[in-house]
Amino acid sequence: MARIIAVANQKGGVGKTTTAVNLAAALAAAKRKVLLVDLDPQGNATMASGVDKNQAKPNGCEVLLDEAPIERAIVTTAAHYDLLPGNGDLTAAELKLMDALARESRLKEQLAKVAGKYDTILIDCPPSLHLLTLNALTAADGLLIPVQCEYFALEGLSSLLDTVKAVRARLNPGLEIEGLLRTMYDVRNNLGNEVSAQLTQHFGDKVLRSIIPRNVRLAEAPSHGQPIHLYDRSSRGAIAYIGLAGEIIRRERGAQAALAALGEMHDDPTAAHDATIDLHQE
Repeated sequence: MARIIAVANQKGGVGKTTTAVNLAAALAAAKRKVLLVDLDPQGNATMASGVDKNQAKPNGCEVLLDEAPIERAIVTTAAHYDLLPGNGDLTAAELKLMDALARESRLKEQLAKVAGKYDTILIDCPPSLHLLTLNALTAADGLLIPVQCEYFALEGLSSLLDTVKAVRARLNPGLEIEGLLRTMYDVRNNLGNEVSAQLTQHFGDKVLRSIIPRNVRLAEAPSHGQPIHLYDRSSRGAIAYIGLAGEIIRRERGAQAALAALGEMHDDPTAAHDATIDLHQE
């Protein structure tokens, strides 16, 4: 069953779509079966994947409104990940869903139909905390938050984290913070270094070790309809996203190993008792 990761930050211009597209491509290059869901009405993830958002029919709008099966809307990209395209129709879908029953769970219901085909499902969220983003957070197992290391970075995070708490309480108790990803990072910038240190101080190991640098080739790639590893795989941006994919996979394997160990302890009370003794001794 796929692990579903929402890529979200209500603050625009932080590298959210760049992260969603290039992480999808990097995971696919690592032989993972990946679905990228473009839930942003701007359709930037769709265009950056080499798919014409204006020609994509059916798309995420019809899927959310249950007017078309999700399997028919999904397309395969040149970077070997699948895409559920999005465009301006999603704004209309959001308005039509306002009065619908279980409106926050529409995406979760649709993704459940295809989750068995994938290892990872990434959701590119709009830069807002409205109904489309709530759908993503309700469907997701984890939340990946791209953060640009600038003056207002921490202030912008507070609203998103408040929303996460509300979603956990009402809609999705299992939602976790997958990690905070520092994007457009310039080591020569003193302010960036200070904000990075503050993030680590506040969030500890939730701050991912991977850092996405400012990179001209990374900025150019979307205009060519290509993820960075197809556009320039030797660039610093491509190397950074390969590293991020590796870190995501390692964290996932670590979590699975921990769950397996807990399961063994549950089956073997003696092992659980010994583990408790070891913890006390430490």
